[in-house]
Amino acid sequence: MRSALVQLPGYRSSNDERKVLRAAIRQLERADLYLGAVGAMELNDVEARRALRRVVAEVGSLRRYLADLRARS
Repeated sequence: MRSALVQLPGYRSSNDERKVLRAAIRQLERADLYLGAVGAMELNDVEARRALRRVVAEVGSLRRYLADLRARS
């Protein structure tokens, strides 16, 4: 797996590309858990809550995009 991550994208096999996408998806799933923990802290700042919602939405969107990309490869 590590070698798939350090190879240039043009040189990855389709199998390596799927592995890289899966690793990225797992990392985004972990990020979502951490963001959930931050959300549970009940921040008393409107801007912080707004930014957190935006980041959570972006992480979810990227995860879905990569999952779709992986399914097509």
